[in-house]
Amino acid sequence: MNERRVRLRVHGRVQGVGFRYFVRERARALGVRGWVRNMADGAVELAAAGSEAAMTELEGAVRAGPPGARVDRLEMLAAPDDELPLPFTITH
Repeated sequence: MNERRVRLRVHGRVQGVGFRYFVRERARALGVRGWVRNMADGAVELAAAGSEAAMTELEGAVRAGPPGARVDRLEMLAAPDDELPLPFTITH
């Protein structure tokens, strides 16, 4: 299986709206490994790895966000090279 790895920083109204839980549940449903966390500046960051199809679907879900969220910008960061947890988890 070809695996794609990403690290994203999501800017907008993404804290206090269930964004991390939304990402965790979508990632788990897709069989994606990784983590999601709130950042001190109000952004949400996530690192994920999975099949090309699963990652494309997860990125689309992250861009849309849950009800009540507003994604203004999605920043692509250097992909993680460390081992990512399965199941996908919320970290602090």
